[in-house]
Amino acid sequence: MDNDHSRQRKTALSALTGPYGLCEFGRERLFELVISYAAPRKDPRAVSERLLKRFRSLRGVLDASAEELRAEGSLGDDGIVLVKLFKELAGAYLKERTIGQDAEAGMADLMDYLCLTLSGERVEKFLAVYMGFRKEIISIDVLHEGTINQTVVYPRKAIEMAFRHNARSVIFVHNHPSGDPTPSSQDRQLTRVLDRAAAAVDILVIDHLIIGRDRHFSARENGWSMGLPFNCVAASP
Repeated sequence: MDNDHSRQRKTALSALTGPYGLCEFGRERLFELVISYAAPRKDPRAVSERLLKRFRSLRGVLDASAEELRAEGSLGDDGIVLVKLFKELAGAYLKERTIGQDAEAGMADLMDYLCLTLSGERVEKFLAVYMGFRKEIISIDVLHEGTINQTVVYPRKAIEMAFRHNARSVIFVHNHPSGDPTPSSQDRQLTRVLDRAAAAVDILVIDHLIIGRDRHFSARENGWSMGLPFNCVAASP
């Protein structure tokens, strides 16, 4: 088994130093390589197949909690930590790539980050994407975790963070753990409350995004009235 692991790692190292990197590795082979590090004393192919079958997809494995991975039984604590780190590192990479970008031009990168980090969450999270005078993304902050409504997402906190970042506009974001991003009446009311609070201090609410499992909802694209059109630039302070 150790020889098999060593051979896999040498093959991967050779590929990484080649002109195409790991592009020729399929999903299953890449996952087997990860498992060869996460469970070094086990057959990586057998373990990866069991995990993919149990959680139905690679996405399911990465979205699984540590408790669910432990209950499945194929990975020890070190292996579980390694597997969980992959999604966390991917999120950190995407967030770092997003910060400083123009929000309109970089919307695809922003959505990649938001969907990766929120679509598999088991609890609701409420975030604010703060932007500067030229709509460059300054910061992405988690404002609340848990059941979301206008009584727990305090407008004052959202505005205080905007002032702290010297932000001129904001995109609010939260997820629906059910996987269905269809907005509720509470979502609409929360959007009104936040929009009024931001408008009172000349901060534009660009959008309110709701992230589901495989799709998202954009308040602005669906005609909700808030702030100004996306391509408007805030007045100079």
